[in-house]
Amino acid sequence: MGNLFNENLKKARLERGYSQKEVAENIGVAKSTYSLYESGNREPNVETIKKIADFLEISSDRLLGLRDPITIAAHFDGTQYTQEQLERIKAFAAFIKSEDNNK
Repeated sequence: MGNLFNENLKKARLERGYSQKEVAENIGVAKSTYSLYESGNREPNVETIKKIADFLEISSDRLLGLRDPITIAAHFDGTQYTQEQLERIKAFAAFIKSEDNNK
């Protein structure tokens, strides 16, 4: 399983204010099974991970502890920025994203 899945799962649930029972009922597993997911003593299958992610409104990548891809979409006419400036823009975007992940 991905890095720290059980901790990410618990954090996402608590941030949204759900009990283990509420999540379990909404994803179609027993509360005891869900509890094992959060304790790290059992791993859900892919379909269950998708159900959890949908219910908690979080990406499965984030639950699994995978890095979210960084997409920078911008339109620049001509040579408005140097390559060094573009690298600094990308670094700043990564910094902003890391601040969101540390909340």
